[in-house]
Amino acid sequence: MATSTIRNGVDVDRLVRTIDAIKGDAGIAQFTFRSTTNWAEGGTSTSEISSFTHMGQETDHAEKHVLRGDEPDVLLGKDTGPNAVELVLAALGFCYAVGFAYNAAALGYELEELSYEIEGDLDLRNFVGIEDGPRPGFKEIRAHGTAKARNATPEQLEELCRYVQKTSPVGDILSNPVPVSVSLTVR
Repeated sequence: MATSTIRNGVDVDRLVRTIDAIKGDAGIAQFTFRSTTNWAEGGTSTSEISSFTHMGQETDHAEKHVLRGDEPDVLLGKDTGPNAVELVLAALGFCYAVGFAYNAAALGYELEELSYEIEGDLDLRNFVGIEDGPRPGFKEIRAHGTAKARNATPEQLEELCRYVQKTSPVGDILSNPVPVSVSLTVR
């Protein structure tokens, strides 16, 4: 039985096979991800993520993931979970971290440390109905990463950081307009 190369917790052999498979069939790269959010009370909601579609096939996660969102007290919530914009910042951090770790593994870099501090500025005037306020989303998001690898130079890690920013799906979603269609069933 062949042994796999595991680097940074990533099965590098499987990663390479996956990349090669996508090169051979772009359809392998197609996914539809989803979540279901249910409001509980006040500012509190829960989102469940249990499956996704890959190559036309429904695929269950190993377990259902449940996220709780809420608002801090100053925004009239009970602070039982992060608010929606904090979850967006966390999603960007997750995406940068997985992109960095996977690509570092493929390049042979053995990470000893990797973290991201991400913050964003936003003005709630428009959100609360004050029409002369600025757009309701973030005005700016700032991300600062820290990385250390025993066998990569600072220049190599900086280049990898630039590559990860360029190829991050969440970074792209935040940086470029994405059409959003909404429908409502009224009961």
